[in-house]
Amino acid sequence: MTVENEARKSRQRGDGRNRFERFVEVVNSVVSRAPFFYVIIGVLLLWAFSFPFWSSSTKWELAVHTGSSVLSLLLLVLLQNAGRRSEEASHEKLNVIASALSDLMESRARDDEDLTESVRILREAVGLEERH
Repeated sequence: MTVENEARKSRQRGDGRNRFERFVEVVNSVVSRAPFFYVIIGVLLLWAFSFPFWSSSTKWELAVHTGSSVLSLLLLVLLQNAGRRSEEASHEKLNVIASALSDLMESRARDDEDLTESVRILREAVGLEERH
């Protein structure tokens, strides 16, 4: 079975993602678009105009600092997770391409020692034997 067929079967069985990974994808999709930026600007404007309703300026400042710190930490973790999974998917795609290329080269390398050596070097460089 070729690598391409294995990848296709994996996609057909389902994406294999748990709830957290699906949640991260949704958050990544929402946060990386312009409307989220406008929502954040709106919240900051509301915060700025709410100054007269706070009993002290210290509490007013503490509210925005605490909120922004918590939001920043959560988004950092979620976006880092999304980036890691995207990188893993890219590596898997590159492995499939490299495998197909090395198979093609190997089929043509029967009479060419240089091409046989190139196939070996390609497989070692990409680490095709170390798939996950």
